[in-house]
Amino acid sequence: MIVEQVWTGNAYRNFNYLIACPETGDALAIDPLDYKKCLAVAADRGWTITQILNTHEHGDHTGGNKALVHATGATVIAHKNAGGSIPNMDLGVGAGDIIRVGKTVELECLDTPGHTMTHICLLSKTEQPALFSGDTLFNAGAGNCHNGGHPAELFETFERQLEVLGDNTLLYPGHDYLLNNLAFTLDREPDNQAAATLLQQYKDQDPAHALVTTLGQEKEINTFFRLQYPSVVAKLTEDFPEIGDNPDARTVFLKLRELRNSW
Repeated sequence: MIVEQVWTGNAYRNFNYLIACPETGDALAIDPLDYKKCLAVAADRGWTITQILNTHEHGDHTGGNKALVHATGATVIAHKNAGGSIPNMDLGVGAGDIIRVGKTVELECLDTPGHTMTHICLLSKTEQPALFSGDTLFNAGAGNCHNGGHPAELFETFERQLEVLGDNTLLYPGHDYLLNNLAFTLDREPDNQAAATLLQQYKDQDPAHALVTTLGQEKEINTFFRLQYPSVVAKLTEDFPEIGDNPDARTVFLKLRELRNSW
């Protein structure tokens, strides 16, 4: 499996992705908003885009579909319940379905509601797994739930599906929010040395050559994975004394997501 992260450079800070089979040159485009850049990368690498996967229905992830289909004839794949919100969707998928690219690439669909209720992530079936997380999970952060989602569902997705992934799983999110998210982690957990070090190291990062973290790193720097750490809980109870001194993980997650909405 070959992964090409395509930095759009737009105001939304989108990442698009091409996943290619090294034997056949067939490629899957994930959320190809900047279809021109995706086509250029494919042409440069000698790949043929045969499929498009939308992680969810928002326009900054589906906006390149029409032009890319026109240019390539690619099949459009998305959540099985997204047909009403993603025009001309060809194939709906659900939890456990496998998307194959060429002869060698297999990607498992995860049904991951929260950012929206028809959101999927892709998990590669490779020796070192890779998670293409759309707007569910970001480097050091979690997706918002403003436009068709729900934070309680996002918590369930984190707890039941993301927490259990192997620590060596590579993370490929839908946007570059690394610096802001690390700053939020440090606001919530000022003594998090891993987050402080990473913020210093990557404060001038060029997103065209972005850091690729692992889930193991995320569990050190992402406050939405650190729901029971004493300093996170202590600071949160200062802001929300009504939650008591020993809030459960769900309460902590929801309060963190509430704070991040206006941070």
